[in-house]
Amino acid sequence: MADRVVLAYSGGLDTSVAIGWLRDTTGKDVVALVVDVGQRGEDLAVVRQRALDCGAVESIVVDARDEFADDHIAPAIKANALHQKRHPLVSALSRPLVAKHLALTAKQLGADSIAHGCTGAGNDQVRFEAAVAAIAPDLATLAPMRDLGLTRTRAVAYAAERALPVEPSVRSPYSVDQDLWGRAVDAGPLEDPWSAPAEELYATTQDPTVPRDPDEVTITFEQGVPVAIDGQRFSVLRIVQELDALAGKHGVGRLDVVEDRVIGVKARVVYEAPAAVALIAAHEELENLTLERDVLRFKRQAEAEWADLVYDGLWFGGLKRSLDAFIDHTQLRVAGDVRLRLHGGRAVVTGRRSGQSLYDFELATDDAGGAADQSRAKGFTDTWALPGRIAARRDRAD
Repeated sequence: MADRVVLAYSGGLDTSVAIGWLRDTTGKDVVALVVDVGQRGEDLAVVRQRALDCGAVESIVVDARDEFADDHIAPAIKANALHQKRHPLVSALSRPLVAKHLALTAKQLGADSIAHGCTGAGNDQVRFEAAVAAIAPDLATLAPMRDLGLTRTRAVAYAAERALPVEPSVRSPYSVDQDLWGRAVDAGPLEDPWSAPAEELYATTQDPTVPRDPDEVTITFEQGVPVAIDGQRFSVLRIVQELDALAGKHGVGRLDVVEDRVIGVKARVVYEAPAAVALIAAHEELENLTLERDVLRFKRQAEAEWADLVYDGLWFGGLKRSLDAFIDHTQLRVAGDVRLRLHGGRAVVTGRRSGQSLYDFELATDDAGGAADQSRAKGFTDTWALPGRIAARRDRAD
């Protein structure tokens, strides 16, 4: 029905108020869509009912956790995806999946528009709308917080006037977004980049300065994807959940960064991503064992571009698809085991092994009897240094 709009619903104040606001402003019936990507918090059955109580004509919950793990997190691991070489793509990785379900639900219901609760100050407005445009270009997008004048103050007043079953959070000054891959915290005291993060803002990692015994864990990969922990096979979803708990116990994955938002504004964000940091560290080290030098060198450039594209909301773009094809090809022989030591906020690789290894002990050893013929090295070194020698002679003559 064209007189319906499908709203990406979180259960919080802004999207709860947006239900009635959209209906009153546009005359459309609102369908609330909750996409479960592993966000911690309220029971989603409660969230679903809240949407109905706030005036939605229908409320739908989609369990997309396995889809998120298999189709979004696994590619991010294969790409060693770290934006600005620092932080894993937490919110950026889940937004295209939410947008996909928004577009598909709108198509199934015959709706002509979707809506989200993003403001005009952040990245997510770009990610949602770029993804929906790539999937369903005929759908219109409504953004009440950005386009219809729905400020935070007016949202609080609107909820109070209509006795909506939702309250603004007054206990925490922080803005928090989380999914299976991690947790992002900003706003409040963090808006001062000189202000140190308070211990109270962390939820999935423990204080790494507290003395505790280290843990060792062995992760098995097949074609670049983690498939087992300590020899026991699990789904990607379960591996992320297990490592989140184990690495989080040691404070692994705490990241405090100033990042460049898509809209050109710098923002300070504190991340908690224990499983992401541990898995990327392990995967990258396995690649060092199994990939040729030139492939590794070029792949590092592709990884940075891949991470930027995803951060910028271009998950469904042509360049991203082409990079996916390249990265998938590099992973065909990335298989084996990596041992990690988790302690004091760090995930340190202490061992790696693979049936696809390019490491040759007989060539690598300095002991007598090794396979390397060192007499060949002089000619290679002379030839390698030749361009620099010629340039030096020219420069000395100037």
